[in-house]
Amino acid sequence: MISRKWVSAGISVALIAMLAGFVARNLVLGTPVPVYVATRGALVQTVVASGRVMTPQRVSVASEATGRVVSIPVDEGQTVRRGQVLIELDQSDERAAVAQAQAGIAQADAKLRQLTAFVLPAAEQAELQAEANVRQARQQYDRTKDLVARSFVAQSQLDDAQRNLDVALSQLRAAQLQVATNRPDGSDYAVAKAALAQAKASLQVAEAKLDATLIRAPVGGILIARNVEPGNVAEAGKELMALAPVGETQLVLQIDEKHLAEIAVGQKALGSADAFPAQRFAAELEYINPGVDPNRGAVEVKLRVIEPPPYLRQDMTVSVDIEVARRADAIIVPSDALHDADAAEPWALVVRDRHTVRQPVRLGVRGDERTEVLEGIAPGDALVPVTSVTIEAGRHVRGVAIVRNASG
Repeated sequence: MISRKWVSAGISVALIAMLAGFVARNLVLGTPVPVYVATRGALVQTVVASGRVMTPQRVSVASEATGRVVSIPVDEGQTVRRGQVLIELDQSDERAAVAQAQAGIAQADAKLRQLTAFVLPAAEQAELQAEANVRQARQQYDRTKDLVARSFVAQSQLDDAQRNLDVALSQLRAAQLQVATNRPDGSDYAVAKAALAQAKASLQVAEAKLDATLIRAPVGGILIARNVEPGNVAEAGKELMALAPVGETQLVLQIDEKHLAEIAVGQKALGSADAFPAQRFAAELEYINPGVDPNRGAVEVKLRVIEPPPYLRQDMTVSVDIEVARRADAIIVPSDALHDADAAEPWALVVRDRHTVRQPVRLGVRGDERTEVLEGIAPGDALVPVTSVTIEAGRHVRGVAIVRNASG
């Protein structure tokens, strides 16, 4: 029978042999360490923030002018579109003003056409007649002057010929002025053209006043209040109806000022309400407050919800991921494989030829759990996690397990 002493000795020898084998294997193959593997792929950098929903508030509907209400073609609680007629006021005076303005345009247009079709041609014919009269009077004057010089006629006849020539010249100047003033660049034509423009402007004013008798919805929404009935007198500026807009919904967030250089108007985002965390909706950054809250160290931003889901309510708490950068083909490593990532000289502990090497790196886009490496790391490199604090540079190691790869 084997004594207990020999059994204990055997167990001790076996343990020592096993330990020696383990140490020998580590000396030959290296100390086993968990590693991450750098990969190549797409990477998105986001800024995450929380905030609240802000929906458009009540919109008041009022009349621009005082008038008697003729009809109200909508009902309380009805959904209306922008520009839809909500209230019709009496239009008798406004329609009469439009008709009067239209008559003024017709009159001014007829005057302008009269100048072109009748007055100007008549003036041009009068000018031709006046030119003929001048030629005849000048010839008569020249003949009389010659006869006086030869003492065939008296001086009085030459004086009469001079007067006739002067009258003919005066009539020619008058005819020329009449032609000039009725041409398109003349004063009478300009006055008639100005009268037509004034008549058209009067029609625009009259039509605007007529259109103002139709009170329209300033925005699309639901009619939530109605304070007027047919037959009432609507006073200018007094609220007649109220609308709850169904338009744009915004998200108001407070973002840490350290991200100010990363965010920009137009960036895309995904949001989710805390009450419905599994349902995400698209948004777009449309406003960045130019000031920073000194108490919070944050900047206020607003995002437009592109297609607001029906469950969003005013002041709901939301979480938003704003996409600030994207790389389609990047070298990616898990963020917890990087040392001093926020410092000026980040580095990683890389396994090369079964030895750990302190490798300086240059970083690019940073995601939630992954980071782009621009220089220092190649796809397939094994990186020792930061949590392996006992592993230092220069150690003989081997990567025996992949905790997870850079695709996360």
